Amino acid sequence: MEDVVEKQTTGHASVHPLQRIPIEISVSVGKATPLISDLMNLTENAVLPLDRKIDDPVELYIGDRLIARGELQELDGGEPGQLAVRLTEVAVHNDELE
Repeated sequence: MEDVVEKQTTGHASVHPLQRIPIEISVSVGKATPLISDLMNLTENAVLPLDRKIDDPVELYIGDRLIARGELQELDGGEPGQLAVRLTEVAVHNDELE
């Protein structure tokens, strides 16, 4: 049986079908380490302190792999209050951030 691969072009380059598949990136703004007793007492409007400050960089992950760091900002031209991340460091081929 012959495999058929759909080709789509943008300009002169072919686009591989896998390049059109979205991938989920998680953005971590910090971690909390409360005691279990504190968790059991959480109620609506409780505040859970994180290990980061508001201006600290956030980390971007695909699965459990760190791929970049960046700064949170409000998306220009988006809905009011919509968040975005401006990348400040990106992982290189050997899985290290520059």
